[in-house]
Amino acid sequence: MINKRLLVKNLLAHQDENSFYDKKRRLDLYVKEGKAKFLKHVCALSNSNPKNNSYIVVGVEDDKNTIVGVDFFDDSKIQNLIDAYLDNAPLVQYENIPFPNLPNDKVVGLVTIFPNNKLTSLRRNIWKYWGGTVFFRQGSNSMPVNFRSELVDTNSKIVASIEKSAQNNIQLTLDGVFDFIIKKHPDFPPHYKVFKEIFVMCWAGLEKRIGESVYFSRVDIELVNEHVRLFYSALDEVSIMFDEDSFRIVEYVQLGINQHQKYYPLEEVVINFEENGTYKINSHLLFEPPQFDKVVMHHLYNANNKLVSKLIKGASIETIDKNDLENLPNTYLLCYLNGFEEAKEKLIAAKPFLKLHSEKTYDAFKEVMRIFRKIRYN
Repeated sequence: MINKRLLVKNLLAHQDENSFYDKKRRLDLYVKEGKAKFLKHVCALSNSNPKNNSYIVVGVEDDKNTIVGVDFFDDSKIQNLIDAYLDNAPLVQYENIPFPNLPNDKVVGLVTIFPNNKLTSLRRNIWKYWGGTVFFRQGSNSMPVNFRSELVDTNSKIVASIEKSAQNNIQLTLDGVFDFIIKKHPDFPPHYKVFKEIFVMCWAGLEKRIGESVYFSRVDIELVNEHVRLFYSALDEVSIMFDEDSFRIVEYVQLGINQHQKYYPLEEVVINFEENGTYKINSHLLFEPPQFDKVVMHHLYNANNKLVSKLIKGASIETIDKNDLENLPNTYLLCYLNGFEEAKEKLIAAKPFLKLHSEKTYDAFKEVMRIFRKIRYN
């Protein structure tokens, strides 16, 4: 079993970016340019490594190799993006890796591109890249190549050595458990569960009981053996259930207009642990979008557009109604769910102003974008 935190360290220490490894400060997967560049790198790394894993490490300053971290990214449907735009698409996995020196809400993203021994190409146009383009790695760059179609394996021994040196052990697991319980979450009662005598799950959050049901907010869930954060949310609430073979998370989102708020089930994630030392993660979207009166939604949409227009034209944030600005992400989401499809692009345009306003408002923006992403690829 590979300890993903140790794997990231080994990749960063090995050498600079190359034909099996790339690093990024961030991924902007909610804009077309960001998606296109990500797909380009996946295509190039897959073609340059037909028989071994390739990796992209996200949250690292390129020049000094400094780990700065990124926001938790829920990858549940990232494979759908890959499959939609790439022919002979490889399997791709995005994992969130916590590091002790990072704030609790930051992680390092680890993208693993599994080998498929096939030539991968863009299926259709995206941004400035044409459908049919084939990319390969040339040094640290992902380049379009028109004259080369053969797949050459040159990295298997190197990658195998890096992965072997990142194998987990009992000390790393115990250190991870104590770090989670003592250092990360002294304010919430932590919980843990061992599955199949191998896997250790830790979780913590603010507990709330409604009748016989228990819900958690400000939730952090980690598979300690691999140092992989499976869930993190500052706003949404989840229910957690488990037996001897599985761990189940149901995520809820709070939506509504003004004081009329209600919790809606968003997604169910089930981790099934096997006797052979493996596990599988399955996700299922549960969300049924709430529907509101069209006249009310039209009023909300126009009010939001006027507010964004003021911000873009340079209106001082101090002159804007604070409540309107804080509610902007959620109300734009409701508009989108009720047929105003341009609401998403309007919200993205407002991103820099929401970030300037307050951490709370920007957190709301990020949570709404996470919901957009789940809905889009389902």
